Amino acid sequence: MINDSISTTTIREEGQKVSHSAPSSRQGHQLTPHEVLSWLPANATPEQQDSMIQAHIKPAPVNWSQCPDTLHLPGQGKGESIYNISLPKYYKESFFSNDSLFHPELPGGRQGVAGDPIPYTVASDNLLTGLLIACFCFALIAFANSRNFIMRQIHNFFRTSQIGATTEITETFTEVRFQFFLVLQTCLMMALTYFFWSQTVFGDTYTISTYSVIGLYTLAMAGYFLLKGGIYALVDWVFFEPKKNMEWDRSFLFLTAMEGVCLFPMIMLLAYFDLSISAAVIYTSAVVILFKILAFYKTYMIFFEKRGAFLQIILYFCALEIMPLITLWGVLMTMSNILKISF
Repeated sequence: MINDSISTTTIREEGQKVSHSAPSSRQGHQLTPHEVLSWLPANATPEQQDSMIQAHIKPAPVNWSQCPDTLHLPGQGKGESIYNISLPKYYKESFFSNDSLFHPELPGGRQGVAGDPIPYTVASDNLLTGLLIACFCFALIAFANSRNFIMRQIHNFFRTSQIGATTEITETFTEVRFQFFLVLQTCLMMALTYFFWSQTVFGDTYTISTYSVIGLYTLAMAGYFLLKGGIYALVDWVFFEPKKNMEWDRSFLFLTAMEGVCLFPMIMLLAYFDLSISAAVIYTSAVVILFKILAFYKTYMIFFEKRGAFLQIILYFCALEIMPLITLWGVLMTMSNILKISF
């Protein structure tokens, strides 16, 4: 630091020495950097040139012009704002009516070249983030209020002694209401899963907004569960006893609600922790296959255990579980092909 200060002082002294020997400028004449540097010898260092500039050229105050605006035709007044409603129509619809250079009150636009837009992610979407947080909170409330019922359902799910007996699992209105909320959450989770997969396959090239796409996928999932529940109710009403039908309805509602709960962690990992879509597809397929196996087991224990008709349950399961699932996949693919932008 001491060496730097000494060298700076030496440079300034050399610059002052040179300035004393420089020719005097005319009175009132503003020197230019070229004139000042011409007084120095050819072997002057950059430090000496800088000191010479600072010694002879001082920043002067800027005097802005006070002349009136002349950006109009000679003899004509200033241009009027196009927002003035009293102007004639031909003035507003002229070729230069929307030109920012003709109307200084209009914004001139952004200068330069626009960069690449940031791709859409659920993590940067405040609405979907709030929706996922709300789903998590309501799911915790549902478990807190219905955990005894859920534990009874899990405990009695694989028990065959009480199926068809007089002892039944009672459900309160609150427990049924929370199960319906979890079913809606299942629809949303499956819709978001398909949305993430479609982003990888089709990209963000939809003709409508992202919220509308996710909403349509959610409605498709809700229609799938409603249609499947209606077909179950119709077929079971024709072929089986009402008591067994009620037992299956409770099991069907419970399985559908728990399927969404199992998908929720995978959605959070996809949205906020960059889980690969291939791992998400494997996880989702495993969850769907697991719950199909549980549904197959439950229908067999309720309707076909005492009948011994294994072929009938295969037909029953394929018609009411596999075919609606294949139909749902076809509907989702058709929706994606309609909504995507074809270049």
